[in-house]
Amino acid sequence: MRTPAGIPLPLHEAVPVDAKALRGVCGHFVTGVTVVTSGLAGTACGTTVNSFTSVSLEPPLVLFCLHNQSRLRPVVENCGVYVVNFLAGRQKRLAWAFAERDTADLRDVAHHHASTGVPVLSEALAFLSCRLVDRFEGGDHAIFLGEVVELGLPSRHAEPLIFFRGSLSALEDEQDRCSPIFDG
Repeated sequence: MRTPAGIPLPLHEAVPVDAKALRGVCGHFVTGVTVVTSGLAGTACGTTVNSFTSVSLEPPLVLFCLHNQSRLRPVVENCGVYVVNFLAGRQKRLAWAFAERDTADLRDVAHHHASTGVPVLSEALAFLSCRLVDRFEGGDHAIFLGEVVELGLPSRHAEPLIFFRGSLSALEDEQDRCSPIFDG
């Protein structure tokens, strides 16, 4: 159907968006799972994050989001450096441990340090060590923009851990049936 001016009518009527509905719809977007670590010596901690994306190759920029009440937020802001650890499919338990309010203790997890001094999870699929460039407020979250200063692929052939509809799982090995997507 169209209006008298020829403008198509919407297929459904717009309604206010509530948080639960938004979370449900966004849950249908598959994301990777990371643990972001920050802090030096006694202040180091980490938290599970799936709101991560690459922003730019030149300069090398990435971003992630943290809830305003996240225990990691002041650590990243004070330290100015952080590591994004991409989790492998076998690290589901680790992802949940860092997602809990009483988070996993880095002393109990195999790790080493990036050149910035921040912990890198040694069994992660890959990692990006970043210098904080900027922070933006975004509703109940903060958006952290960082410049990648070091990177690594400790587990090149492992499957990634993914988040879909509220569940964590390993990505099935269907690489032969998929075509790569290139960002132009």
